[in-house]
Amino acid sequence: MKLRRLVVASAAAALCAIAIPVSSASAAVDCSQYKQYGDLSGKTVHIFTSILSPESDIYMAAYKDFETCTKATIQWEGSNDFESQLNVRVAGGSAPDLAVIPQPGLLQKMVQSGKAVPAPAGVVANAKKYWSADWRAYSTVNGKYYGAPLSANMKSLVWYSPKKFKKLGLKVPTTWAQMMNLSNTIVKKGFKPWCAGIGSGTATGWPATDWMEELVLRQLGPKVYDSWVAGKTKFADPKIQKVMKTLAAWLMNPKYVNAGIGDVKSIATTTFQDAGLGIPKGKCFMLQQASFYGAQFPKGTTIGPKGDVFAFFLPAINKKWPIPVEGGGEFIVSFRNAPEVNAVQTFLSSPLYLTKRAKLSTGGWTTANSGVPASAYPTPLDKMVAKYLANPKATFRFDGSDAMPAAVGAGSFWTQMTAWFSGNNPSSPGTIKAIAQAIDSTWPTS
Repeated sequence: MKLRRLVVASAAAALCAIAIPVSSASAAVDCSQYKQYGDLSGKTVHIFTSILSPESDIYMAAYKDFETCTKATIQWEGSNDFESQLNVRVAGGSAPDLAVIPQPGLLQKMVQSGKAVPAPAGVVANAKKYWSADWRAYSTVNGKYYGAPLSANMKSLVWYSPKKFKKLGLKVPTTWAQMMNLSNTIVKKGFKPWCAGIGSGTATGWPATDWMEELVLRQLGPKVYDSWVAGKTKFADPKIQKVMKTLAAWLMNPKYVNAGIGDVKSIATTTFQDAGLGIPKGKCFMLQQASFYGAQFPKGTTIGPKGDVFAFFLPAINKKWPIPVEGGGEFIVSFRNAPEVNAVQTFLSSPLYLTKRAKLSTGGWTTANSGVPASAYPTPLDKMVAKYLANPKATFRFDGSDAMPAAVGAGSFWTQMTAWFSGNNPSSPGTIKAIAQAIDSTWPTS
């Protein structure tokens, strides 16, 4: 998943100095909360994941009481080569007990291998009670449920400066029309409202694919979004062409971008990390980026509703889908049907575990489990993000390019979006059509 691939290093760097509180033998533990999981003395459960230290230290600290009370041992193994290694291990008959899988496509592949085990009743019950239907659908294959999410992230945000907005008398928009009117108001005040950057080394272009995904979900809704991600609705389809024109009018508008950086073309050469750094200084007023972006601001930047920077929900466009949310998450999937594995998988899907995990965070971690109280999250941003992720009325969809074939999602979609922003006349109908046809031509035929 591109979010984990690109930002886990930043998150890890921010966590390096964090002291993680871990239960000790002398600490009082209320084992009555764990009675339902039974006595698992002498049992070991192996978890395989892409989540590495120091981030993984927090996950492990959150289940220490479970180990103390059940007398089970949980082995956490993180790998930078998780996806390929999981495939090798499953094919070779040495699958882990549990795997934390960040891609619905990989989850489905594991189910198709015949090695993944349907989730036990406890996980199914937690999923029905604490996750929305959209979230449950991503780990349901052929009518069987395979695993509840662990963490979740949200991309549908706009970063801004509450202090600068207040100074100029600007209000946070709640509709797409209001956001465009706000953009025009900022232009009239003598500024460019938006800043953007899609540079990301060999992955350059991925932020622009996110913009497309946000707009497809907002303008056309979940059914067309799913059809587009599956390749049934083409980029050259008139409906998707209309979305591309909306994007061009928004982030290819020379009056709107690229605030404090350059012209429209500079978006292609500006890194996504640097794109919004002018927000606290008043050089840039708005940046569309994911919840993780807060880690990019320099030390000392206050993040909050009255701070140097904060974020608001990227507004809906079509009233049919008033809360469209794009993001991602990780699913805990089992490869061994045993009481101890079922117990650990069930516990990891519970509000008890996820609330402990949230409380140990210093910011930047959320879950879509509605049983985790807002008070468990340490920052206003996390509270807001969790509220949207867990909202049963939200229309949630995973990052589209991650679900597309690699030749498109991590290939032509990235490169053609970069070429589009680099072009001399990106808003012209001919250019938009050519970009769409170039992407469609790379779609695998089988």
